[in-house]
Amino acid sequence: MISTESVLESGDQPCIRLEPLKNTHLPGKATPTGGSCAALVDGSPKVTANGVHDIEDRILRITGYYGYNPGYSSHRSEWKENKWRMKKHSARVAPLSSYSTQVLTCPISEGEDGSESHAETPGSETSGESRSYQTCTNTALKVLGGLLMVLCISSSWVGTTQLVKLTFQSFSCPFFISWFSSNWNILFFPIYYSGHVVITREKQTPIQKFRECSRLFGEDGMTLKLFVKRTAPFSILWTLTNYLYLLALKKLTATDVSALYCCHKAFVFLLSWIVLKDRFMGVRIVAAIMAITGIVMMAYADGFHGDSFVGVALAVGSASTSALYKVLFKMFLGSANLGEVAHFLSTMGFFNLIFISCVPLILYFTRVEHWGSLSSLPWGYMCGLAGLWLVFNILVHVGVVLTYPILISIGTLLSVPGNAAVDVLKHEVIFSVVRLAATCIICLGFLLLLLPEEWDSVTLRFLSNITDKKSEENGEELTESSVNTRSRSRANGAVILVA
Repeated sequence: MISTESVLESGDQPCIRLEPLKNTHLPGKATPTGGSCAALVDGSPKVTANGVHDIEDRILRITGYYGYNPGYSSHRSEWKENKWRMKKHSARVAPLSSYSTQVLTCPISEGEDGSESHAETPGSETSGESRSYQTCTNTALKVLGGLLMVLCISSSWVGTTQLVKLTFQSFSCPFFISWFSSNWNILFFPIYYSGHVVITREKQTPIQKFRECSRLFGEDGMTLKLFVKRTAPFSILWTLTNYLYLLALKKLTATDVSALYCCHKAFVFLLSWIVLKDRFMGVRIVAAIMAITGIVMMAYADGFHGDSFVGVALAVGSASTSALYKVLFKMFLGSANLGEVAHFLSTMGFFNLIFISCVPLILYFTRVEHWGSLSSLPWGYMCGLAGLWLVFNILVHVGVVLTYPILISIGTLLSVPGNAAVDVLKHEVIFSVVRLAATCIICLGFLLLLLPEEWDSVTLRFLSNITDKKSEENGEELTESSVNTRSRSRANGAVILVA
């Protein structure tokens, strides 16, 4: 019985005492195991003449119920009654807010089966639910934004490739087109600054933002020496990548060139493994071998001669220079943020306009790439081509910040089936079996290169979890079947004994 008088009389910390339950069993009977707690109130249960607490215990004893303990059901009902009385007494003690009470309770809580239940405050449950809901919402929005970004990237790259093919019908000067398109990179930083002004609250002048992003070149900012030293090699690689890609489009279809360009992912891995000492992964070696196999099959499609072989070599050269550009950027400039990347691309655009403008003039006067008057040039196609190329570069660099990088790579890969659809429907191109097989092998190798570094351990952990769950389920099924068998045999034996 809970005693509360001492709480009011003494100034010490109150203590609520629990008196033990009196023994209610006859001599020679087993102690009940259904209730292991001390009684909370005085009084013992009524016992019948034959020593059984109630009619339920008698029926269970006669039928031989498996796992039956005499007195369990009566003690369970007694525990419910004592718990109700404990709540009644605690309600009387609760108004004493000036004292800190400690109630001694038994391990069994509200559940009838004796399982522990941990109560949580409504505030914590609400905050946890709100946090989980917010996390799920952010993830869903990020995935949806990534899917939209994938469609935009693939569409812009397909449009760029197809516009190049249309431009070559009236203006076949690939280096001039590459130079003209690269000059549009100057607009990268102004576009970034416009977005920065719209999104952020802290406004900075263009000069302040430009100086802040110039830290990519060093602590002192960008000087003329650093401008030439850091920008020249990347600008040359950028120009070579675009120029070789356009030359390959003159020899091959857009589908073949876009598929061969996807091999740059394998070249990036090989260069990173050799130069940057990245982690060795067997699956990526397999992907690189598949990419090389696809290249050989693509060149073999027309018998290693003619424009097909030259076109494959040019497309592979474009993929190689692109991979070298990315590896050198990672080596010398590290992981730059979006503002620094925008600054760097605009700087390359200025370098292209100032220093590489002499190359188209040399090609013009040497009659390598000769064009007529400037008014005769297809400015509509060229401006559309340069605009789509700029949009593609912006989406690639912005998408890495806003969504998952793997989705950006998938967007580049989807340009292959996109170009194939346009070639079949519009240009009525018929693909041979060898070219289709080579394209599929290259795309499969590209997908293998997208696997994360810890994919093997994650896969093994996932398979082990599935195996453990299956073994646990089988063990539970065996245990339940054995329990049912034993209970049936026990019940049958009890029935025969009574008969």
